Amino acid sequence: MEYNTSRSNLVIPEYGRVIQEMISKLIQIEDRLQRTMAAHYLVGVMAQLNPHLKESEDYLHKLWDHLHIISDFKLDVDSPYPVPEKSSMQLKPKHIGYAKNEQRHGHYGSIILKMIREGIQISDPEEKEAFALAIANQMKRLYLTYNKDSVNDAVILNDLHELSGGKLQLPENIKLQASADLIGKGGPQSHSLLTGIKKKKPNKKQQQQQHLIQRKKYK
Repeated sequence: MEYNTSRSNLVIPEYGRVIQEMISKLIQIEDRLQRTMAAHYLVGVMAQLNPHLKESEDYLHKLWDHLHIISDFKLDVDSPYPVPEKSSMQLKPKHIGYAKNEQRHGHYGSIILKMIREGIQISDPEEKEAFALAIANQMKRLYLTYNKDSVNDAVILNDLHELSGGKLQLPENIKLQASADLIGKGGPQSHSLLTGIKKKKPNKKQQQQQHLIQRKKYK
């Protein structure tokens, strides 16, 4: 019995050992014309074993490249495509690096930062404070998900002040939502990030326009 540990390594495992052995036999065919015909036939077999390659437009080119790679570039046939350079197969890919995240309080996530930037742009003081309160409650919810212990509201308000560069402030005596309301028995509740923001009532002209739209809708 022959074990895989005693066999040569598979160059491209997707094609299996039988294909690799057939390519080894293919190299030994002396007649170039017969060797080329056998190579075309073998490429067809490789396509049947990996039908997903047919989804790409240049799948035949890929199959011929794989044929040469498995043969360790020793196969001399009339290939319909240029033989790939062996040196190009040995090049190491460039290191793509790691994502740079300069956020100090990573447990809040990038969405909170985006919402803070939006909140800073609000000009109406009442709406801005309501928006900041909604963000603070969401920050507390995320903090509790990250740390199951209770959290002091002062910590959240301080983090909001720091992340906004002091442009979003809430009164020191303000009370955020209770931890039990934010983290229920079933886990974090799906509260809207904008819960608690006061919407301005439409003026008389806007009410008349809405009334006309409703009349046209149900006419």
